[in-house]
Amino acid sequence: MQDKILSYFKKIYPREKDSHKGDYGRVFILAGSAGMSGAAILASLASLRSGAGLVYLGIPQGLSNIVQEKLTEVITIPLKETKSGSISLSALRQIRPLLKKADLVLVGPGLSQNKQTKNLVRRLIAEVKKPIILDADGISSFKRKARLLKKRKATSLILTPHLGEFSTISKIKIDKIKKDREGIAKDFAKKFNLTLVLKGHNTLVVSPYGDSYINDSGNPGMATAGSGDVLSGVIASLRAQGLSDYEASSLGVYIHGRAGDLAQEKKTSLSLIASDIIYFLTSVFKELIAG
Repeated sequence: MQDKILSYFKKIYPREKDSHKGDYGRVFILAGSAGMSGAAILASLASLRSGAGLVYLGIPQGLSNIVQEKLTEVITIPLKETKSGSISLSALRQIRPLLKKADLVLVGPGLSQNKQTKNLVRRLIAEVKKPIILDADGISSFKRKARLLKKRKATSLILTPHLGEFSTISKIKIDKIKKDREGIAKDFAKKFNLTLVLKGHNTLVVSPYGDSYINDSGNPGMATAGSGDVLSGVIASLRAQGLSDYEASSLGVYIHGRAGDLAQEKKTSLSLIASDIIYFLTSVFKELIAG
């Protein structure tokens, strides 16, 4: 399978000499809430460091100053917010014009469980025609409402849940999922016509057509806050650069896990943090370039 991983990478590298940032994908990320600005920052940085040409980040307006100080190269968009500091449903009017600029939309990192914000997510998924990645709180917005995923306009949808989130949205108990992880994941992906990235030890990627990839990179040190936000940013970048849902997801989980392995070698599994994974992305890309 590693030959396939390398073949996916070769679809986006090397780059043409006569090119510009617009050739490498425009990612729009909707993320962050009061106390959760880090999730938005990590996903954005990971997306840029993985090769995206442009990253737009929609955040609650109260986080604007904090995020702009951290993200020099990201275009930040302050959006209307709720009283609790999450993105408001009324921000939908601000978001719609921004979507026209994007090749892909990543929704979820650190968005919160606010009811208005969940309604915003569901409205977006119902309207957006461009490729979508749903992560974290974006997935939780469809708790007991997974049927709404079938009514979306976008044909391209990637979900990146951990076991708990997948259990919630699929209504299948974790113990049962563990007994037949691949079979249950494939059934879900086919039923909802999406690509599923089931995170955890040996992260599993399945397509709606029955393809599957079991990742063997990664380590326990990556069980740390923000690691999933980094992964969603990496996958978003690869997908925006032109890979298919399945290719971007498979290559993304490998790169993410391998960066985590390199980080563990330097930091140990006890001291590894999510930003370490971003730091070592460059080393992984160097390995892939070398073949």
